[in-house]
Amino acid sequence: MGLLEGRTALVTGGSSGIGLASAVRLAAEGAHVFITGRRKADLDEAVEVIGSATAVAGDIANPADLDRLYETVRDRGQGLDVLFANASVAEFAPLTQITEEHFDTLFGINVRGTVFTVQKALPLLNEGASIILNGSTNVDGGAEAFGVYAATKAATRSFSRTWANELKERGIRVNTITPGPTDTPGLSGLAPDPEQAGGLKRHLAAHVPLGRLGRPEEIAAAVAFLASEQSSFVTGSSLYVDGGLNQI
Repeated sequence: MGLLEGRTALVTGGSSGIGLASAVRLAAEGAHVFITGRRKADLDEAVEVIGSATAVAGDIANPADLDRLYETVRDRGQGLDVLFANASVAEFAPLTQITEEHFDTLFGINVRGTVFTVQKALPLLNEGASIILNGSTNVDGGAEAFGVYAATKAATRSFSRTWANELKERGIRVNTITPGPTDTPGLSGLAPDPEQAGGLKRHLAAHVPLGRLGRPEEIAAAVAFLASEQSSFVTGSSLYVDGGLNQI
């Protein structure tokens, strides 16, 4: 039996990168996995890869889309045992170039979207459920041109502490997974073309003590740990999966 046999999980942003790898791993551990994202075609392809999965297209920044997502989860009648609030966006912008649109987009999805993803899930969460928020090592680093993104992830980290305290009476654990630079389509998308994306990846890998980028499945393994009873005494924490980037 897998670590999550008979459980129900939800992964937001589950059609690519860390989200898809995590959905695949949670399903392999026995869970039925709901995934959501903004592109239906990508979601449909992801379901084929995951296996035991249900896709619901939508934007976590849109409350109506979240309501429709959770209505689908409710209709299955099993509640929710694992919530991986993974969906987020990143863009470079130094202080001199931050626009209202840049700020509103990142805070709207990464912070507002995460808050209401978790809040609207509360009636469905089973006793002892696990909530996992997707953080970032950028919270600690002060990387140039990444200030707004880092601030959104600092908010995520703060929420995990507060919510762990607020939900402890229900036995619900809340933790943050904190990946280092990981080889995903989202990372490549930060650069304007493939050549510059390659340069960005080499630059980031050179700063990781293990000498390489993370793989999505490595982050997914840590997600599965936090989702399962193997982490039953872990809550309010930030689990760094960063190749030593912020540790050494």
